[in-house]
Amino acid sequence: FIRDAIKFPDFIHTQKRDPYTGSQEADNVWDFWGLSPESTHQVTWLFGDRGIPASYRHMNGYGSHTFQWNNEAGEVFWVKYHFKTDQGIKNLTQAEANRLAGEDPDSHQRDLRESIERGEFPSWTVQVQIMPAADAAQYRFNPFDLTKVWPHEDYPPIEIGKLELNRNPENIFAEVEQSIFSPAHFVPGIGPSPDKMLQGRLFAYGDAHRYRVGINADHLPVNRPHATEARTNSRDGYLYDGRHKGAKNYEPNSFGGPFQTDRPLWQSTPVAGGTGNHATPSHSEDDDFVQAGNLYRLMSEDEKGRLIENLSGFIAKVSREDIIERAIGNFRQADADFGKRLEAAVQALRA
Repeated sequence: FIRDAIKFPDFIHTQKRDPYTGSQEADNVWDFWGLSPESTHQVTWLFGDRGIPASYRHMNGYGSHTFQWNNEAGEVFWVKYHFKTDQGIKNLTQAEANRLAGEDPDSHQRDLRESIERGEFPSWTVQVQIMPAADAAQYRFNPFDLTKVWPHEDYPPIEIGKLELNRNPENIFAEVEQSIFSPAHFVPGIGPSPDKMLQGRLFAYGDAHRYRVGINADHLPVNRPHATEARTNSRDGYLYDGRHKGAKNYEPNSFGGPFQTDRPLWQSTPVAGGTGNHATPSHSEDDDFVQAGNLYRLMSEDEKGRLIENLSGFIAKVSREDIIERAIGNFRQADADFGKRLEAAVQALRA
């Protein structure tokens, strides 16, 4: 929905409860999206058929961000991750989802747990799109822009393995609520990119974990490595279990403790110029509407109808005409037919 991490808290505020009404407000949601045209592509996805998966097992996953891979020769590549469901894509209509949310709001959790209990382990084929580092500067749009996808004809997905879920947590709190996933948990050979949203998340997620779970969250069984014992000086403090006993807690030391190797975990990215606020470098297709329009035109007539119905039902709840016009205007710029049909549907509902 956004490409700048500074907008992340504001975006989340628009989706949560309003500080005055205590409810989610259509005015807030569409005011933000209308004033943030870069969200048009993702909003089109969200209100289309794939916006409401039938289960966790029947949906794809995406790394979304651009990451760095480098090989032993030091060559740099930019990478996007894809996790394609082996169970096939299945989705719910808005009406089906409304009914299910009232009758069985835990349906997704139950479906995943019971399928694993039956031995029907859900799996995903892991693919990557790989862009040589030299391609980025002259590519037709900014490849580090989180609101864009890389067309497969430019960088075909390459299969690298499988992700399989083959056991259930034995305790939800211990193994799910206390888990601390973070994009900053890199292994050698994988690193960050100039993706501004990724840069923000490298800091924000670890900071949130220290607040939510505690300073020693990475010592918990669900979060620590299983193939080795992590040797780190990041210890002591709240809930520390004393596993390091009397070992020194500083580096460098001459008592056999962990030491800095100076081996780079990823390759440096050249930068130039002064610090400050700068406009994003322009590419030929750095446009907020191109990919949303392309997505709309790929849809069948039935898919377009459901998209218009889903969007119009929500936009029609907005109280101010200027917010409605701005929201519809973004879809109109993506595709004239998209905007025309959406405007007519909204007007019909408000009449």
